[in-house]
Amino acid sequence: MLSPLIEQVIKAISPLDIIIKNKMQKKLDGLVKPPGSLGRLEQLAIQLASISSTTDIQYKQKAILVFAADHGVFHEGVAVTPQNVTAIQAKNMTKGLTGVCALAHVSQSQVIVTDVGIIDTVPISEIHHYKICEGTRNIAQGPAMTIAQAIKAIEVGIKTAQRHIQQGIQLIGVGEIGIANTTAAAAMISVLCHKEADCVVGLGANLPAKQRQHKVNVVNTAIQINRPNPDQPIDILAKLGGLELGAMSGAILAAAALKIPIVLDGFLSYASALIACRLCPHVNAYLIPSHMSTEQGARIALDALGLRPYLDMEMRLGEGSGAALLFPIIDAACAMGEYMGTLSDSAIILPDS
Repeated sequence: MLSPLIEQVIKAISPLDIIIKNKMQKKLDGLVKPPGSLGRLEQLAIQLASISSTTDIQYKQKAILVFAADHGVFHEGVAVTPQNVTAIQAKNMTKGLTGVCALAHVSQSQVIVTDVGIIDTVPISEIHHYKICEGTRNIAQGPAMTIAQAIKAIEVGIKTAQRHIQQGIQLIGVGEIGIANTTAAAAMISVLCHKEADCVVGLGANLPAKQRQHKVNVVNTAIQINRPNPDQPIDILAKLGGLELGAMSGAILAAAALKIPIVLDGFLSYASALIACRLCPHVNAYLIPSHMSTEQGARIALDALGLRPYLDMEMRLGEGSGAALLFPIIDAACAMGEYMGTLSDSAIILPDS
């Protein structure tokens, strides 16, 4: 079912460097502070060092890879935002006007937008175009896409990440734009995590609470009609997912293969990460969870991934905004080892614990 490109990338993904992990732990324990006193910041630094295979970690070139696409399930009334907002927001990103652009400005990070399936009558010249088709089909009536389209979406994500990493990007966050995509993500997570739809379906972008049950019913219908194989991640993606969700999965795989840390955003990226991890379990160690999404199924997805986010800001914007917000914290984790003095240089001897 997998293409040669996807198989090649998966084969290149290896476990983290244990030797570097131990060296980074020793380096942090030798800084002028009680061992472990910087808590999860130290854990983050150790993970970053293990991914990058060096104790001298720094990421000067950062980017949020945002993939944009529309969804046929929009026509089931599962979103209150007009569908053309996908195209509008993609264009706004090229002008630096969106939430993720504002947050990325803080860490001087790039926001790179790729169209994998926007329904638009006038193509947006300022973004990268790898459109597979103009939106997915309605999952409440049949599969979102063909297996070939799902594979193509993953390949677009792989090629996008590879290209920008080759151009010097050292740290990647993933994001998306796609009206009604929380419905697709909820359906995927329901199957991937073996949970009832009612446990994972949230309100997305301000869906009135009284309409949530309708959204639950749509997800249930989609799962019943399409009958995805829970042991086949590509089948789940093709039958229930989205083009931008597949592309994020591909970007995650490519970054892991090239030993680049991957910062997740929220609910949508969790669904994509689950697909990537089902394709290659080693991917999990390369994932850095930015924030706890307020979508109802967020905790279920994160528990399945074994991840604990660094931030809980009650956010649900998407776009890669959570990843952009975590970039300065990653810079802080790097600065710790770069600028702090050592116990030995200060002639401090701590008692053995």
